[in-house]
Amino acid sequence: MNLSKVDDLKHLIRQLPDYPVKGVIFLDITPLFKDKNAFSYIIRRQAEYYKGKNIDVVAGVEARGFIVGSPLAYELGVGFVPIRKPGKLPWKKKRVEYELEYGKEAVEVHEDAFYKGESVLLVDDLLATGGTAKAAATLIESLNARVTGISFVVELVHLGGRKKLNGFDVHSLIKYNKQGNSLV
Repeated sequence: MNLSKVDDLKHLIRQLPDYPVKGVIFLDITPLFKDKNAFSYIIRRQAEYYKGKNIDVVAGVEARGFIVGSPLAYELGVGFVPIRKPGKLPWKKKRVEYELEYGKEAVEVHEDAFYKGESVLLVDDLLATGGTAKAAATLIESLNARVTGISFVVELVHLGGRKKLNGFDVHSLIKYNKQGNSLV
């Protein structure tokens, strides 16, 4: 595959109508990760955006934030911190709960994951309603680190998640509207 622009990625994103419920168009981005050229392009583009922004560490949200965050940290020459779902970290941890449309969820990180004043790039695969990213950013800041940026591969613009992240430098490579059409 010859990738010359972000728009070239959209044909690898599988659209599944009425999944997980009727009326939803689910965007499956796992084919982007499988394709070596697409995956490399995603990481390079994100790294280009954040180079020179003095990132000290990348934090990835479980689970697909790990897939993107780890190679991005490597590309930026910094460390990686996993932000996990409850019950998966073995040591002292800090937790933030947040509301979903169908209940509550939480994210956790080790208490010593960040140094005071450290510049953190928060990474996840997809921005929808923004609840998970907002909770993760709150968690990072509760440990006296700074969220320098929040990066996504895909953003579902119509769900308004960016509004919950007001005040943060939010970057997404591919944007979709409600009909499942790419806005890139």
